[in-house]
Amino acid sequence: MTLILTAGPAEEPVTLAEARAFLRLDDTSEDMLVTALITAARATLEAETRRAFVTQNWRLLFDQFPEEAIVLPLAPVSAVAAISLVARTAPDETLDAALYELDLGGEPPCIWRAPGAAWPMTKRRVAGVAVDFTAGYGGAESVPQPLKQAVLMLVAHWYETRLPVAFDGAVSDIPLTVAALIAPYRRFRL
Repeated sequence: MTLILTAGPAEEPVTLAEARAFLRLDDTSEDMLVTALITAARATLEAETRRAFVTQNWRLLFDQFPEEAIVLPLAPVSAVAAISLVARTAPDETLDAALYELDLGGEPPCIWRAPGAAWPMTKRRVAGVAVDFTAGYGGAESVPQPLKQAVLMLVAHWYETRLPVAFDGAVSDIPLTVAALIAPYRRFRL
Protein backbone atom coordinates (compact mmCIF):
# COMPACT_ATOMS: atom_id res chain seq x y z
CA MET A 1 0.00 0.00 0.00
CA THR A 2 1.38 3.39 -1.02
CA LEU A 3 -0.12 6.73 0.01
CA ILE A 4 0.70 9.72 -2.21
CA LEU A 5 -0.18 13.34 -1.52
CA THR A 6 -1.57 14.74 -4.79
CA ALA A 7 -2.61 18.21 -3.58
CA GLY A 8 -1.40 19.56 -0.26
CA PRO A 9 -3.32 21.89 1.99
CA ALA A 10 -3.98 25.38 0.64
CA GLU A 11 -3.32 26.84 4.10
CA GLU A 12 -1.90 25.83 7.45
CA PRO A 13 -4.14 25.26 10.48
CA VAL A 14 -2.53 28.26 12.21
CA THR A 15 -1.34 31.48 10.61
CA LEU A 16 2.07 33.08 10.88
CA ALA A 17 0.45 35.90 12.88
CA GLU A 18 -1.03 33.41 15.36
CA ALA A 19 2.33 31.67 15.75
CA ARG A 20 4.19 34.98 16.17
CA ALA A 21 1.69 36.04 18.85
CA PHE A 22 2.05 32.68 20.63
CA LEU A 23 5.85 33.01 20.52
CA ARG A 24 5.63 36.69 21.56
CA LEU A 25 7.72 37.78 18.59
CA ASP A 26 7.52 41.47 17.72
CA ASP A 27 9.82 41.61 14.71
CA THR A 28 9.61 39.70 11.46
CA SER A 29 13.25 38.59 11.19
CA GLU A 30 12.36 34.96 12.09
CA ASP A 31 9.25 34.69 9.90
CA MET A 32 10.81 32.21 7.46
CA LEU A 33 11.81 29.92 10.33
CA VAL A 34 8.44 30.18 12.04
CA THR A 35 6.61 29.48 8.76
CA ALA A 36 8.76 26.37 8.21
CA LEU A 37 8.12 25.25 11.80
CA ILE A 38 4.35 25.59 11.33
CA THR A 39 4.45 23.34 8.27
CA ALA A 40 6.75 20.83 9.98
CA ALA A 41 4.60 20.78 13.13
CA ARG A 42 1.43 20.20 11.13
CA ALA A 43 3.01 17.40 9.09
CA THR A 44 4.45 15.76 12.22
CA LEU A 45 1.16 15.88 14.09
CA GLU A 46 -0.77 14.62 11.06
CA ALA A 47 1.59 11.65 10.91
CA GLU A 48 1.23 11.05 14.66
CA THR A 49 -2.57 11.17 14.56
CA ARG A 50 -3.04 9.71 11.06
CA ARG A 51 -5.39 12.62 10.35
CA ALA A 52 -5.36 15.34 7.73
CA PHE A 53 -5.93 18.69 9.42
CA VAL A 54 -6.72 20.96 6.45
CA THR A 55 -8.31 19.65 3.23
CA GLN A 56 -5.86 17.81 0.98
CA ASN A 57 -6.06 15.24 -1.81
CA TRP A 58 -4.48 11.80 -1.67
CA ARG A 59 -4.02 8.74 -3.86
CA LEU A 60 -3.88 5.31 -2.24
CA LEU A 61 -2.28 2.60 -4.39
CA PHE A 62 -2.41 -1.10 -3.64
CA ASP A 63 -1.82 -4.30 -5.57
CA GLN A 64 -5.17 -6.13 -5.44
CA PHE A 65 -8.65 -5.45 -4.14
CA PRO A 66 -9.24 -6.67 -0.59
CA GLU A 67 -11.90 -9.32 0.01
CA GLU A 68 -14.56 -6.93 1.30
CA ALA A 69 -13.48 -3.38 2.20
CA ILE A 70 -10.82 -0.86 1.32
CA VAL A 71 -9.64 0.76 4.56
CA LEU A 72 -8.50 4.36 4.11
CA PRO A 73 -5.42 5.20 6.20
CA LEU A 74 -6.33 8.85 6.92
CA ALA A 75 -9.32 10.57 8.49
CA PRO A 76 -11.54 12.46 8.27
CA VAL A 77 -12.42 11.66 4.67
CA SER A 78 -14.94 13.92 2.95
CA ALA A 79 -15.03 12.41 -0.54
CA VAL A 80 -13.80 9.61 -2.75
CA ALA A 81 -13.21 11.05 -6.22
CA ALA A 82 -12.53 7.74 -7.97
CA ILE A 83 -11.50 4.15 -7.64
CA SER A 84 -9.47 3.14 -10.69
CA LEU A 85 -7.77 0.18 -12.25
CA VAL A 86 -4.26 1.31 -13.11
CA ALA A 87 -2.77 0.21 -16.43
CA ARG A 88 0.80 0.67 -17.59
CA THR A 89 0.14 2.06 -21.06
CA ALA A 90 -3.57 2.84 -21.22
CA PRO A 91 -5.50 5.44 -19.21
CA ASP A 92 -6.80 4.37 -15.81
CA GLU A 93 -10.23 2.73 -15.88
CA THR A 94 -12.61 4.28 -13.32
CA LEU A 95 -14.92 1.85 -11.53
CA ASP A 96 -18.67 2.32 -11.61
CA ALA A 97 -19.81 3.72 -8.23
CA ALA A 98 -22.51 1.02 -8.12
CA LEU A 99 -19.75 -1.50 -7.29
CA TYR A 100 -19.03 0.01 -3.87
CA GLU A 101 -20.51 1.76 -0.86
CA LEU A 102 -18.81 4.50 1.16
CA ASP A 103 -18.55 4.63 4.95
CA LEU A 104 -16.50 7.79 5.25
CA GLY A 105 -17.68 8.67 8.75
CA GLY A 106 -16.59 5.33 10.18
CA GLU A 107 -13.44 4.74 12.16
CA PRO A 108 -11.59 3.87 10.05
CA PRO A 109 -13.19 5.24 6.87
CA CYS A 110 -13.95 2.34 4.52
CA ILE A 111 -15.09 1.61 1.01
CA TRP A 112 -17.15 -1.58 0.98
CA ARG A 113 -17.83 -3.84 -1.96
CA ALA A 114 -21.54 -3.53 -2.76
CA PRO A 115 -23.68 -6.57 -1.88
CA GLY A 116 -23.68 -9.00 -4.80
CA ALA A 117 -20.94 -7.08 -6.62
CA ALA A 118 -17.46 -8.37 -7.35
CA TRP A 119 -14.28 -6.37 -7.54
CA PRO A 120 -12.85 -6.47 -11.09
CA MET A 121 -9.53 -8.09 -11.92
CA THR A 122 -6.59 -5.71 -11.85
CA LYS A 123 -4.56 -5.01 -14.99
CA ARG A 124 -1.17 -5.25 -13.27
CA ARG A 125 0.30 -7.08 -10.29
CA VAL A 126 1.88 -4.09 -8.53
CA ALA A 127 -0.10 -0.92 -7.69
CA GLY A 128 -3.04 -2.07 -9.81
CA VAL A 129 -5.71 -0.21 -7.84
CA ALA A 130 -5.88 3.52 -7.08
CA VAL A 131 -8.26 5.32 -4.74
CA ASP A 132 -8.32 9.11 -5.06
CA PHE A 133 -9.84 10.78 -2.00
CA THR A 134 -10.09 14.05 -0.10
CA ALA A 135 -9.19 14.15 3.58
CA GLY A 136 -9.21 16.89 6.18
CA TYR A 137 -11.53 18.88 8.43
CA GLY A 138 -11.98 21.62 5.81
CA GLY A 139 -10.33 25.03 6.04
CA ALA A 140 -8.16 26.16 8.95
CA GLU A 141 -11.24 27.48 10.78
CA SER A 142 -12.66 23.91 10.92
CA VAL A 143 -9.61 22.26 12.50
CA PRO A 144 -10.39 21.31 16.12
CA GLN A 145 -8.90 23.79 18.57
CA PRO A 146 -6.82 21.21 20.49
CA LEU A 147 -5.02 20.30 17.24
CA LYS A 148 -4.35 23.97 16.50
CA GLN A 149 -3.04 24.42 20.04
CA ALA A 150 -0.81 21.37 19.60
CA VAL A 151 0.65 22.89 16.41
CA LEU A 152 1.36 26.17 18.22
CA MET A 153 2.94 24.41 21.20
CA LEU A 154 5.13 22.24 18.98
CA VAL A 155 6.23 25.30 16.99
CA ALA A 156 7.14 27.03 20.26
CA HIS A 157 8.99 23.97 21.54
CA TRP A 158 11.03 23.63 18.34
CA TYR A 159 11.66 27.38 18.23
CA GLU A 160 13.05 27.41 21.79
CA THR A 161 14.70 23.97 21.78
CA ARG A 162 16.50 23.26 18.51
CA LEU A 163 17.54 19.71 19.51
CA PRO A 164 15.46 16.64 20.50
CA VAL A 165 14.63 16.45 24.18
CA ALA A 166 14.85 13.32 26.34
CA PHE A 167 11.75 12.36 28.36
CA ASP A 168 12.24 9.47 30.80
CA GLY A 169 15.41 8.46 28.99
CA ALA A 170 13.81 8.33 25.54
CA VAL A 171 14.44 10.99 22.90
CA SER A 172 11.23 12.53 21.59
CA ASP A 173 10.44 15.43 19.28
CA ILE A 174 6.96 15.77 20.80
CA PRO A 175 6.63 17.15 24.33
CA LEU A 176 4.19 15.42 26.67
CA THR A 177 1.79 18.39 26.66
CA VAL A 178 1.51 18.18 22.87
CA ALA A 179 1.08 14.40 23.04
CA ALA A 180 -1.75 14.91 25.55
CA LEU A 181 -3.51 17.39 23.26
CA ILE A 182 -3.44 15.06 20.26
CA ALA A 183 -4.22 11.85 22.19
CA PRO A 184 -8.03 12.01 21.66
CA TYR A 185 -7.45 12.44 17.91
CA ARG A 186 -4.85 9.69 17.49
CA ARG A 187 -5.89 6.83 15.23
CA PHE A 188 -4.40 3.41 15.58
CA ARG A 189 -2.09 2.11 12.86
CA LEU A 190 -3.76 -0.05 10.25
